[in-house]
Amino acid sequence: MKFGLMAANLMGNVEGVAAGELARAAEEVGFHSIWAAEHAVVPVEYSSTYPYDEGGRLFKGAGQLDIADPLIWLAFAAAATTKIRLATGILILPQRNPVVAAKEIASLDRLSNGRLDLGIGSGWLREEFDALGVPFEARGARTDEYLRALRVLWSETEAEFHGEFVDFAPVYCQPKPSQSPIPILVGGHSDRAARRAGELGDVFFPAERSVETLASLHSAAKQYAEDVGRDPSTIALWTTSTGDSEHLEQLIEVGVTQVMVPSRPPEQLQDRYAQLIIDYSTN
Repeated sequence: MKFGLMAANLMGNVEGVAAGELARAAEEVGFHSIWAAEHAVVPVEYSSTYPYDEGGRLFKGAGQLDIADPLIWLAFAAAATTKIRLATGILILPQRNPVVAAKEIASLDRLSNGRLDLGIGSGWLREEFDALGVPFEARGARTDEYLRALRVLWSETEAEFHGEFVDFAPVYCQPKPSQSPIPILVGGHSDRAARRAGELGDVFFPAERSVETLASLHSAAKQYAEDVGRDPSTIALWTTSTGDSEHLEQLIEVGVTQVMVPSRPPEQLQDRYAQLIIDYSTN
């Protein structure tokens, strides 16, 4: 079992000194990865249902939290470290121009010497899409096509793509990533997300779901992979956890290979990681 530090780019960690200290401390104590979340904006008023709370709402004041851009924050973290994996958790892909995103993501992967794990999702907050001038409808289909376009831009010298949402004649998109390919981590907890993970992803990353639901979603993703001729055993399962011993044991049993836990101040990371290892070792 590997452990990651989730949502590290929030609040006080948007300051340069604090961000560097957190990234270095996470690497030094043994965390496998450090994660950056994304919201370009959070509307003051919204009717969309937040999928990770029973009440369907972000906690009070969440919209006013500092959230640094994930790619920029991870580039800063990359400069402060040498080996920890750098993950977006998640990048709301349909909100970004895919050609510009391909350049940004590849640049980060090259600058970090191939340490990027690209976590993506289709988003849930309609009002955020409205503020960005991006259609909320068909965002799932848009996400899938953007992923395919990214793969082309990263792999082909003269990249060309013609789809419903992305259309460009042959172009040079340099630099190419260090990794070939960059791992794609598919976030979400729906059957549609499971299908995306199976057909286009390397890791399925449902967050904050019951163990039974995780197992069912992973099984669906592997079936979708098999349906398109991919090896289902290559679709890894990662998730988030509070990190207690009983929950870790359950996650191990259903095949989870990396767990992300909430970020903490640098001075608390040594004890936090040590406890995770103890809890994992007892299972």
